[in-house]
Amino acid sequence: MLHRDQSEKSIPPDGALLTGKQEHYLKRELISREVHDEINELNSPTALQRFGAPFQSPLGEVAPVDSELPILRYIFVNHVRNFPFLDQAKEKEFWQDKLQVFLQSFASKYISSSEDRLEETKRRKLAKKCEKLVELMMVSGVPTASGYEERIRFEEMEIVDRSANEQGLVNNVPEGNYIHNWDVNVAGVRTTSVKRHVRYHQHAEFLIRVKRPEKDPFYIGRRFGDFQRLHKRLRTEMPGKVLQPLPRKNKSSTMSSLGFSGGNDDDASSVSSVSTMDTGRDVAAAEDSSRSSPRPSLDERSGSPNPVKLHREDQRVSLRAFLRTILQNEQIAESKSIEEFLTADPVKLNEEELEDIDRRKVMDERRIEEQKQFYEIARKRAAELDIYMERFRRDIVERNGLTKLFAEIKAKNTIQELSPEYQKFAEWLRIEVAATLYHLFLAEDNSPELFAQFKRIHSLVPYGMLKNVIRIANPAAVMAGVLDLFLAQPFGTRSLLQRIFSQAIHDGIKQLQKSVDDLSAKISDPVLVGKIKQFVDSDEDVKAVIRQESEADQVDIVVAILRSELLTPELNHQQIGTVFNAYVAWNSAVENTDQELREGAELFSRLKQLLKLMTRQRDKAMMANMIEEPTTLKLFRDLFTIFYEPLVRVYKSANVYSSITDFAVFADDVIKTIESAQRQDVAADPNQTVQMFIDVCARHEHNLYKFIHEVHTHDNGLFGALMGWIEGILDFLRTGPTGGKLDMNAIFQGALDMGQVDKEKCIVEIDSLIKWQEDRKKWHSDKTRQKMAAEGTSGGDQGLPGGAFKSSDFGLHESDLADMRISDEDDAEDSSDEEADDDLDPIQAERRRRQKTQDRLRARAGEPVKPDVEEVLKMREGFLAMLRMVLSE
Repeated sequence: MLHRDQSEKSIPPDGALLTGKQEHYLKRELISREVHDEINELNSPTALQRFGAPFQSPLGEVAPVDSELPILRYIFVNHVRNFPFLDQAKEKEFWQDKLQVFLQSFASKYISSSEDRLEETKRRKLAKKCEKLVELMMVSGVPTASGYEERIRFEEMEIVDRSANEQGLVNNVPEGNYIHNWDVNVAGVRTTSVKRHVRYHQHAEFLIRVKRPEKDPFYIGRRFGDFQRLHKRLRTEMPGKVLQPLPRKNKSSTMSSLGFSGGNDDDASSVSSVSTMDTGRDVAAAEDSSRSSPRPSLDERSGSPNPVKLHREDQRVSLRAFLRTILQNEQIAESKSIEEFLTADPVKLNEEELEDIDRRKVMDERRIEEQKQFYEIARKRAAELDIYMERFRRDIVERNGLTKLFAEIKAKNTIQELSPEYQKFAEWLRIEVAATLYHLFLAEDNSPELFAQFKRIHSLVPYGMLKNVIRIANPAAVMAGVLDLFLAQPFGTRSLLQRIFSQAIHDGIKQLQKSVDDLSAKISDPVLVGKIKQFVDSDEDVKAVIRQESEADQVDIVVAILRSELLTPELNHQQIGTVFNAYVAWNSAVENTDQELREGAELFSRLKQLLKLMTRQRDKAMMANMIEEPTTLKLFRDLFTIFYEPLVRVYKSANVYSSITDFAVFADDVIKTIESAQRQDVAADPNQTVQMFIDVCARHEHNLYKFIHEVHTHDNGLFGALMGWIEGILDFLRTGPTGGKLDMNAIFQGALDMGQVDKEKCIVEIDSLIKWQEDRKKWHSDKTRQKMAAEGTSGGDQGLPGGAFKSSDFGLHESDLADMRISDEDDAEDSSDEEADDDLDPIQAERRRRQKTQDRLRARAGEPVKPDVEEVLKMREGFLAMLRMVLSE
């Protein structure tokens, strides 16, 4: 709940026009507008010319106070150019002759925007993210001069229990976990007999409980082969979609001693956890497979009289994880393949099958309880270190804290020689790593598959050979030879690297050309195809005019292109009528499924698809031209040399090759520990499990420390420079730029004196911005609470306490971070899966896009609307003048 304190309507301090809260949100609004404009300006080919040094400008040297991009110039000069490695780059040879030429060439190609592609491009998403990060940095880092700056404050809505990583455990619960309107659980396993020719063959069939909203649950039976066929159908139905890999077939069983009545099971008295395996697999392999399960199995020393064998238990939980993972994708959850897989041929269960389901449900519940106990014990142990971690935190947040930390690591040979605070920090890290290993390889439904992959990869890596190659080889010489091989241009021809990239891009162009030719043949009107081609290849000013016409007349961009007089030839009356009729039919077909309308809309849908494909094809052609340019090759060589050579020097002097063996030994120990934990009974003491994982980290932490110590000792000042660079950023966030502070009252007073703004209107606008921020945060908080309540999840912290840093330690206010999180969530809701829409025909894709728009509108029902401001923006000129002075150190 927002805390409305008494200062909300308070009188400004003596001599001031604005309260502290008004100062902050006025500064924030003006900075936000400036950051948005500067990042958009980077699309211009002349953007770098206005940066100032080290870039070249036809107007000569650009002084910092005259820079048209003051915020980006400040970040570049202070936090990019002086980055270790790049600080050695030469001004003319690298920054001007290579990087500036390359970026200007890229901008002049006018690679398509989101509007051109009819989709949100990756560059657009990256620009939004960068905009928010830069805004956060400037709002937090540049203080106001009055010292009264104030943000909206929060009161804790309630104390949230942080127990047991509940947010992460929800995916493991047997039921009640809806994912895109599907609640599925691979609840049990039964054996079925299938006749092949003469003999009957027994097969395991997984019993899946399925529930839809407001409907009764039902069960279906699916064999492993059915999951394989589902996977293939999804690939066919959605080509190009990256799917979750199907878990490998695993026939192992798990023994449990949870007090079940298992005396009648023929296999109950056996402690073997392996059922019938594939032909050709020996007993040792079977036992190894059985140990890949994190499910509690019978400890051979437990002496339980009635152990029960749960057939294919590992496979059951792995397949549950697989189903729940693919259902996270909305398109897959709505596909015909999933619909048929999860609804066809429901089955009725007999008493034995219901009993099996009950047993496995108890196993799920006990496993979750064990996880809670593990995290609780680990949390208590970490909490015991709080007093030491608080000292460590204070040391780090002090000026040059990171530099002091690494200076001590450089000076001390072992962890035992470190100061007590640093030793306790190492102990806290030990507990964190132990919890991570437990979570990855033992706690989750997909842990058996992940652990099996880890073991396979570990067994295949030739650590000894790799170590010897690294020890003997001269990496600098090897990479120099590789660079010469790939980057050499004999007799001025294209290099091998250019040929590789060019070939890959031209293959993509050829594939697109085939699709373009097919669509053009179906459209069967060269004039319409030609006008779209002209638009794609035309200059940016022509495209801008046509886009403006499209927005002004509220018609699709394709209609604006085809009727435009800027592109030749003009359509005749019959063609114009055909296009408009197709456009009307298109809109109607999107809204309903009438077959007659759909057929009439096919022409327009093909035209839209043609525009998208031709735009992508042009983009690839522009990128191919970029690769052909000699500057691109020179820039690549310089960047590789700048970053690689210093690392090679450290790598050779620190004897990094010895760490290869250390890692191999650590991986062996982790595998043994996990397998030992798997063999323990579920009723085993969680303290013992926690200690097992902490001990494995303790046995190898000295090797990790030795590696860091050796690298830091022989780094030729590289680590020190890197820490100094990070400290520079933190110093800016904590204390601001050395050029001074922003005097928002002086800016406001100056605008009043010059008659630029009306005082009363300006105050009203600033207060409306504050009110909007308050209402927006409250709306988001309420929405998040409702969502968690509907999902039955907790908003508690998933990590371990003890030594956790606060955002204020690094100069970032929690309120500013909360605003950024809200914006990120809004962008995630706005961002659609364009790659998934490529698999659909244009009518389906448009229908899907409109549906998502409606969903977003419903999801944002009641969201406060940002007020329009006019008077506030009239202060931008004075604000920019002072901002340039503050940042022009």
